[in-house]
Amino acid sequence: MYRFAKTILVFLLKIFRIQYQVVYRERIPKSGPFVAVCTHRTWLDILFLALALDPQPVHFMAKQELFQNKFIGKLLTSLHAFPVNRNNPGPGVMKNSIKRLKDGHIVGIFPSGTRTMENNSLKKGAAWIANKANVPILPAVYHGPLSWRQLVSEKKITILIGEPIDLKQYDEQKDIVEYVTQKINDSFIKLEIEWNRSSY
Repeated sequence: MYRFAKTILVFLLKIFRIQYQVVYRERIPKSGPFVAVCTHRTWLDILFLALALDPQPVHFMAKQELFQNKFIGKLLTSLHAFPVNRNNPGPGVMKNSIKRLKDGHIVGIFPSGTRTMENNSLKKGAAWIANKANVPILPAVYHGPLSWRQLVSEKKITILIGEPIDLKQYDEQKDIVEYVTQKINDSFIKLEIEWNRSSY
């Protein structure tokens, strides 16, 4: 189902002549496991982060409310997504994430916890999971339309990829999770600055 969904998305981009680019694609690890983190402004950033990391499938952490509808829940599961309580993520979610990483997959997390245009403080789950699974973190920033209607009219999307964060180099940090969470935020800010200075 994941391959089919990707094919449909690429087909729609061609039909509507939508420009899509990945800046610093060379920073993406050749294979998993790693935790991909991204700013979260719209449901579209989920689709295009997944496309940026193609051909490696991404196992996205998604809010549990989406799984309450049986049809949508089955669809999301077929796309490798798994539910999380954003306000109170339990140990089961953490174990599920770590297992997927141990199996060699990419886990996608939006550390803001919800869609926002503000620079809210980030949740620490991504750093905690990456630390426990002993895998790197790949930051990314989405720039583009916020809805399908805007996408069809504006016709341009950019994903900027940050430098991977290797947690092994921070082993001596007293609170590595908090420190790495700040590193993620710093990466987001740096990519935003590069975007504002560029003409991508």
